[in-house]
Amino acid sequence: MSTRNVASLTSWYAEWKGLRVAVLGLSMTGFSAADTLAELGAEVLVVTEKADPEYARLLPVIGVEAHVGPLDTVPSVLADFAPDVVIASPGFPPSHPLIVWALDAGIPLWGDVELAWRVRDKVVRPDGRPADWVLITGTNGKTTTTRLTAEMLVAGGLRAVPVGNIGTPVLDAVRDPSGFDVLVVELSSHQLWYLNRQTGDDALSPHAAVCLNLADDHLEWHGSVDAYRDAKAGVYARTRVACVYNKADAVTREMVEEAEVIEGARAIGFDLGVPGPSDLGVVDGILVDRAFLEERATSALELTTVADLAEQGLAAPHVVSNILAASALARSLGVTPADIHDALERFRLDPHRIQVIAAHRGVTWIDDSKATNPHAAGSSLAAYPGAVWVVGGLLKGVDVTDLVRTRGAAARAAIVIGVERGDIVAAFERHAPTVPLFEVDHTETEDVMARVVELAADVAREGDTVLLAPAAASFDQFASYSDRGERFADAVRAWIADQDDGTARPHD
Repeated sequence: MSTRNVASLTSWYAEWKGLRVAVLGLSMTGFSAADTLAELGAEVLVVTEKADPEYARLLPVIGVEAHVGPLDTVPSVLADFAPDVVIASPGFPPSHPLIVWALDAGIPLWGDVELAWRVRDKVVRPDGRPADWVLITGTNGKTTTTRLTAEMLVAGGLRAVPVGNIGTPVLDAVRDPSGFDVLVVELSSHQLWYLNRQTGDDALSPHAAVCLNLADDHLEWHGSVDAYRDAKAGVYARTRVACVYNKADAVTREMVEEAEVIEGARAIGFDLGVPGPSDLGVVDGILVDRAFLEERATSALELTTVADLAEQGLAAPHVVSNILAASALARSLGVTPADIHDALERFRLDPHRIQVIAAHRGVTWIDDSKATNPHAAGSSLAAYPGAVWVVGGLLKGVDVTDLVRTRGAAARAAIVIGVERGDIVAAFERHAPTVPLFEVDHTETEDVMARVVELAADVAREGDTVLLAPAAASFDQFASYSDRGERFADAVRAWIADQDDGTARPHD
């Protein structure tokens, strides 16, 4: 086994040549890591059970070898390769045999984000400094807040890009020859678990960071609630300027209080109430900043209004919270309130996030397929109380009892889908027995949403909302949450077309 010291590898211009690196996984993340390391001159072995055909085709082109197949014999393959470092894609949980093998062997274990931080000086700004990093995590709202923050920074004249768990590997941005002023990095709890293994003076130190909220999720990956919480808390480590937290979620405040930050970093709170002198909040329908101004003890700066946001479909309470968090991050980098207002006028939510599909005969159909856990679904139900609720899928080890008791009991009806319907049905029978309950047990993906829409249309009345907010992952019956949402939307439109009465009003 190699004993090469990798502590000095903290620059693109360090001695990477000849470093032996095993990259676990060949998705977008794994390929970006392999490609970066090949460019640096490292010797790379990709280990993966399945390989995306396009990435597999490119590996020989960049000079990277691969082991593709069942992973039960891989520890011996890795032992023969004798890696100096193992870089794992975030899909590999701490309990995976390959991760256990690497830890037991004492081999440095990185994620792609740590590699990106180490080589962040490949392209620097005119003053010679690498881009600032802003980190965003939370159980829900990460992608929306990441996009919002990046757009606000761009509106303020900064070269910024959203990267990480949002879909663009951080390494791609680090290597972009055009360079950036700020990388806005969305981080999953999986990525943070790997990142939290960093030690030393050159460990990742963001300009600003936020944990938007915390609720049970991904417990099957982390193994416990505490482990999930600890992974998320790592987002604040070594923050230099602003630790942004959710005043409505006490756990996020505790994370900031416990974090080891750079001296001088400020705690900046946000919620939907009247803000204190180091917070952002809402006063009489106006979103305001009382954190980033000299006279914050006696005054505030207007960012936008709830009425303006409502015109663009951005006034749901959880979306307003995301806007306040993004505004705090942007303000920490000097973006003006006027630039934030301009960015919000142009911003639109991604598909499958409280997306209105259509209105027909007084019933509004909404796709929030991105609500893949109870916390996210709870936010949607709070925005649309009394909805006909389409719920279910893979629960990922999470209990839905509290969600059914606190939000489901107010639903007009519930339509339960997915392979793990039993726990949801039992929760309704115990905590919301008067809510009409329907199960869709179709095993064919093509049939599920057609039956859902048929049932929803039968029970919904004028003025009602039919809300797809599954509180669960989609992979039991669908390719992804977007596939689930698209099939729901297609089924809604097909049902409306079948009515053939000319009253349908598709929503832009």
